[in-house]
Amino acid sequence: MARHDSMIYIRVSKDEWKKIRERMDEAGMKNMSAFIRRMALYGYLIRLDLSDVREVLRLLRIESNNLNQYAKRANETGSIYEADIKDLQGTHKKILSMMGEILDRLSSI
Repeated sequence: MARHDSMIYIRVSKDEWKKIRERMDEAGMKNMSAFIRRMALYGYLIRLDLSDVREVLRLLRIESNNLNQYAKRANETGSIYEADIKDLQGTHKKILSMMGEILDRLSSI
């Protein structure tokens, strides 16, 4: 059986070349032909905007810090303020809601 190899030539800008090389590095591939062939045949891209995840993490850090402060105060004084508990509950509810929205978006990908 005869083998028929074909070649494809494409022109890319310097910026495109740089982006291709960056993507190859991300994929852990060294051979550009293999990378381009694989992407053309099987590749698909998913770009995730994780800014909302970073915001959830920021809120979790704040909530954890506040909880530690409230626990320290409770240990020192033997009591905790109702407003502090309400504040934690509100932050926790916001975080849970944000995580639910993030999970809904991710499940639709």
